Amino acid sequence: MKDYYKILGVDKGVSQDEIKKAYRKLAHQYHPDKVHGGDEQKFKELNEAYQTLGNEQKRRQYDQFGRVGGEGGFDFSRGFDFGNFGFDFSRGGNFRDSGFDVEDLFRDFFGFESAKSWEGREKRGKDIAIDLEISFKEMAFGAVRQVLLRKNNVCLSCGGSGGEPGYGDEVCSLCQGTGTIRHAKKSFIGTFSTLQECDKCSGKGRMPKKACKTCGGIGIMKGEREIRVVIPPGIEDNEAIKLSGEGEAAKGGIPGDLYARIHVKPHPVFEREGKHLLMNLEIPLTDSALGAEKRIETLDGELPIEIPAGVDSGEILKLRGKGIMVNNRERGDLLIQILVKTPKRLSKKARELFEKLKEEGV
Repeated sequence: MKDYYKILGVDKGVSQDEIKKAYRKLAHQYHPDKVHGGDEQKFKELNEAYQTLGNEQKRRQYDQFGRVGGEGGFDFSRGFDFGNFGFDFSRGGNFRDSGFDVEDLFRDFFGFESAKSWEGREKRGKDIAIDLEISFKEMAFGAVRQVLLRKNNVCLSCGGSGGEPGYGDEVCSLCQGTGTIRHAKKSFIGTFSTLQECDKCSGKGRMPKKACKTCGGIGIMKGEREIRVVIPPGIEDNEAIKLSGEGEAAKGGIPGDLYARIHVKPHPVFEREGKHLLMNLEIPLTDSALGAEKRIETLDGELPIEIPAGVDSGEILKLRGKGIMVNNRERGDLLIQILVKTPKRLSKKARELFEKLKEEGV
């Protein structure tokens, strides 16, 4: 038997708000869409626990019987006292007046699904995940990529309705316009009628008079679609961009989402530190002592830089506003670390000069 309290990491006596907070935290941590840490099985287990403990009535049932109907049903050896729920079957008791939702009881304990459980539920297509590699400069300033994807798209001829334009629709012959199909199921306490969504009209109650010639009445078609992906400046490596509604189309529903995972190529010179760029610049000993003017290559092109006399190896020179663009308006700085290159071999003349400098205490 599953311990739902243990799954959510809470004590048995906690409030409904604390249960909700615990679920949200763990659901975010283990959501299957997350590249790092996502766990579909754990996510389903968390949902199962929250569906019970997040509902006060179901939670009372779970606390009393140690399980809910969806988890293998009742243990009949322990008996079942209907009197605890405040209604009498023999007198046709009023379930609503007792504060108990009989639809929840039938669905949870006997596996029935009423119209209440799916009413308003919107069909949704599958999400799509792709990988995009961009240059270091595109990361710094942003970019736009056109991506060609082969996926299920809404039929352009019928707009997803599945009907041939100009012919209209009619009442569904299977559900007679109700959008639901009634089924009878037997249990140890009687026969119950349940409502389920009509498969023929997808719960709409109406059907096209003539199926679309292009898609055959399905409303969606497999094909190529070019999608524009806007990559914002300053995006992090391995960060994902969500494009709502650009995933797989669904018949009679809404499309899923597209997730573009961004991979930034490393740069041979620059390293990123937040919104700033860091680079190393080697200079000869003479430039360190006397100072110099250099021209260096930046993301904005070649720029001059002044090396002050007496600069030490390891010192940082700063070029303001030459780093990475963030929030489309603010740029970081380019930080230049000076590395003084000490000569390994000296000519006779150079040695004589260094000897004189040494005599002067330099």
